[in-house]
Amino acid sequence: MATNPFKYGTIVQEPYFTDRKDELETIKQTLQSPNHLILISPRRFGKTSLILKVVQTLKRPFIFINVQKAVSATDLAGLIVKETLKQYPLERIKSFLKHFRIVPMISLNPITNGMDISFNPNADSNVLLEDALGLIETVSTETERLIVVFDEFQEILELEKGIDKKLRAIMQEQTRVNYVFLGSQESMMSGIFEKVKSPFYHFGQLMHLKKIPFDDFKNYIKNGLDTVCHDAETLAEEILTITNCHPYYTQQLAATVWDLLKYKKLDKESGVVQSAMNQLIAVHDLDFERLWTGFNKNERRILRDLTLIGKLSSKDGYAASTTYSTATRMLKSGYLIKTDTYEIEDPFFKYWILSKLN
Repeated sequence: MATNPFKYGTIVQEPYFTDRKDELETIKQTLQSPNHLILISPRRFGKTSLILKVVQTLKRPFIFINVQKAVSATDLAGLIVKETLKQYPLERIKSFLKHFRIVPMISLNPITNGMDISFNPNADSNVLLEDALGLIETVSTETERLIVVFDEFQEILELEKGIDKKLRAIMQEQTRVNYVFLGSQESMMSGIFEKVKSPFYHFGQLMHLKKIPFDDFKNYIKNGLDTVCHDAETLAEEILTITNCHPYYTQQLAATVWDLLKYKKLDKESGVVQSAMNQLIAVHDLDFERLWTGFNKNERRILRDLTLIGKLSSKDGYAASTTYSTATRMLKSGYLIKTDTYEIEDPFFKYWILSKLN
């Protein structure tokens, strides 16, 4: 039985991966060198899927650390050790752990059947980070360098004052590790890696992940829909017009269109994209309602203007500075994204707003 060729909501791998040939090659070349990579894009643009695709191609060991899971520098050290244990057998690194100045507490989690790593919360975070990052360098080799991915790296600034200086001081001495820093907050990531006074200034190759080009994405969607309709190209164009090539929402809408065509056995294809979008909006109607009522008047005005005229406006007595400071705050919260211009992150929320304004 044919399965839906579109996937969203989780890490995307073959055969669901969409193009990105140029980006893949750039990342591959960087990680084959001694250099590090900084990859910035809005949430749900596929940063993690892209990195994992390269790692699988290179067949190198890697560990993935989501900084958002840490609430302190001590937590971060624990995550680093835990992820290293997942990659390397305990027997191999047991002797290294014995040399930690503050020995980690290792326990078996009966629910996940995995290991939990923790340190005394009062322990010196400088020592913990030095030992944890030192473990990474120790287990790595010149011929099989470990790739260490920090997701949402901008969050480190919230963990402890001066932690960026501590991390940079340790990492700059390491020679057998490739670091990858992923981030969705462009202004914060740029501040960390582009400000001259920042400890991480120009620490690696900076790369901004853009949307997938319209024609490339159209061909991918067309190929996925070809088996369930007669005019897949037209439907692909309709889908991308609605999603504006946002990777996550394009996959979601295309998946819904495919399901409607495959299982509903529609008599005609016209209107199927609109039906799929209406279905998705209906599913999230209550969530969108709660979201809208939680915005203040100025935030709603910005959402309205982006929906109706596609750009920020300072009409209605609001100063331009107020408009842009509010938009920046909404960027940080993930409600807006900024590529060539500001836009609402969720295109289905945008069309929900439009339905309420009409």
